[in-house]
Amino acid sequence: MTNSSAVQDPWQWLEQRDQPQVIDWLEAENRQTEAWISRHQDQRELLFNEIRGRIRETDLSLPACKDGWLYYQRTETGAEYPRYYRCRQVANDDLTVTADTEQCLLDLNELAGDGFLQLGELSISPDHEHLAYSLDRQGDETYQLFVQEIASGKLRELDLPAADGSLIWAADSQTLFAISMDHTSRPATLWRLHADQPAVQVFHEADQRFYLHAYRSTCEGWLFIASDSKNTSEVWLLPADAPTTPPQLIRARREGHEYSVDHGMDQLWIRSNQSGENFALYVSDPRSPTQWTLHTPCSAEQTLEDFHVQQAGLILQYRDQGLIKLRVQAATRSYGVEMPDAVYSLHIQGGEDYDSPRVRLRYESLNRPAQIRALTLANGEQTVLRETPVEGEFDPADYRVEQHWATASDGTRVPISLVGLPTSFQHSAPLMLYGYGAYGASMDPWFSHARLSLLQRGWIFAIAHVRGGADMGEYWYQQGKLAHKENTFSDFIACAEQLIASGLTSSQQLAISGGSAGGLLIGNVLNQRPELFAAAVADVPFVDVWNTMNNPDLPLTIGEYEEWGDPRDPEVAARIKAYAPYEQIKAQAYPPLLVTAGYHDMRVQYWEAAKWVAKLRTLKTDANPLLLRTQMHAGHGGASGRYQAMREVAEEYSFLLAVITPGT
Repeated sequence: MTNSSAVQDPWQWLEQRDQPQVIDWLEAENRQTEAWISRHQDQRELLFNEIRGRIRETDLSLPACKDGWLYYQRTETGAEYPRYYRCRQVANDDLTVTADTEQCLLDLNELAGDGFLQLGELSISPDHEHLAYSLDRQGDETYQLFVQEIASGKLRELDLPAADGSLIWAADSQTLFAISMDHTSRPATLWRLHADQPAVQVFHEADQRFYLHAYRSTCEGWLFIASDSKNTSEVWLLPADAPTTPPQLIRARREGHEYSVDHGMDQLWIRSNQSGENFALYVSDPRSPTQWTLHTPCSAEQTLEDFHVQQAGLILQYRDQGLIKLRVQAATRSYGVEMPDAVYSLHIQGGEDYDSPRVRLRYESLNRPAQIRALTLANGEQTVLRETPVEGEFDPADYRVEQHWATASDGTRVPISLVGLPTSFQHSAPLMLYGYGAYGASMDPWFSHARLSLLQRGWIFAIAHVRGGADMGEYWYQQGKLAHKENTFSDFIACAEQLIASGLTSSQQLAISGGSAGGLLIGNVLNQRPELFAAAVADVPFVDVWNTMNNPDLPLTIGEYEEWGDPRDPEVAARIKAYAPYEQIKAQAYPPLLVTAGYHDMRVQYWEAAKWVAKLRTLKTDANPLLLRTQMHAGHGGASGRYQAMREVAEEYSFLLAVITPGT
């Protein structure tokens, strides 16, 4: 199906990828943006040096323990990418790196040269003799697959066109599983690869709404094949030590039934929403996986967001009033895990063997750099193994973290997380309000080295936890998608109004930011309430949602129907058109706007940002700067090198500092 209104779109010609006139137009926009930003070059360079100065450029990651080996990475001053290493572990729980047994496994700097490079998967075989890895050299998320014999250095490339980058070893250390994408860049087919033999197709997902992925169980005894749409799941399993065994279905897909599976303690563990939207946990025997027994009932108050199974115990991860709460069920006791801050981000992180008595947690807050904590499951003791360093003068206590609440138009209370210097909360200050609000992705508070440059200049940073994410649980997500999508936008506007009404900022000092689906949010609220904001940054914004959803040949479109709706339905079509930023641009004044795009972006095509900027420029009635920066050698995530990424942030901050004057 083609877009019936395409002939009325004067900027559709920008969708003609690789045409000389399109490249010329994008490069002209880049020159115009650079000319404007260059007037503030001193500020941009100062910000870059500040950000770089807070990063420990030569550093060693916390090693991961595996079968008596330590695996880790090093960064070095001047190097864009890390180098990956391993060494022998001296003793249990000893994470000391020993130089005499150290081996360099992979040097991304050597592989990257001056071009784009993204590492997809880095996977060690179970016998620790082979390294499998995948590389994206363009930014379009299409990967080359490699296997290296560690002892000899012998390298071979695997022949699998359109690979999505995932690599999973079978127990024999000779067989790999990998996934290829279809013509729409959808992970669709699982292959079994063995030495120089032809690839064998194991599983194909024909339904365009479903995305395929595969993984090994935590105990590593099983392989799982999962096919998921936005609201429906189906999982198959096969033994890791018998990779040619036909996969066995765990539970056939049923519209609206989501479930995920792991194996540990000699049984399958299954998180499922079959008994309620907040999910319950079931167990099953892998010999009869269709027979489930309830282990943890569905809660009415909190969402079971995830779980982790270890030989020493089970961890349940709940979403409760906007925060992650962990509950451990060990052999002799059950308890909740306490954390030191009121507002934080918390995730279970790998790095320990399945039979280890502890797990690792990644913990951070708006004013506290990420910590890796070891949680001993038997007694709940926590030990900080590593805290991400901040170079120079820094003390978390110098920054105030607060949680505020806004009231949306329908009476719903929406949380806002804020951080700034204590003095910034005492008067109207410049403030950056960030939002996303889609796919059930929760915007848990995170620390940023770069953000300190704004905070130290008297800015406040805030996150609007709008509906469409799952920040307040599964219900929060459901109330911000499909027919309820407008809640995402009205929630964000309510947060902005609350921050202004509280005296923390003013419309002359309020900047907003969002990327990808968060760019859709930014584009919509700018159309609705441009006078409310002093500036906006939209990174790879999904702003041409109407035309994209009407083109099923584009990557990922059909799978998006369960998030936004199928536009072939007239009611859905009217709804999408009503909020689509590109469709709803008006002849009105807009605040200063910086827009970024990636030319090789397969998630949000470069032309969405380009067309949006072009149409805005023809209709807006103000003389405010409207800048488009297209990374011609990158994709959805922007530049691949760490210094390049720092420069991108420095550019965005220099734009904001140039257009917003403190005290206005």
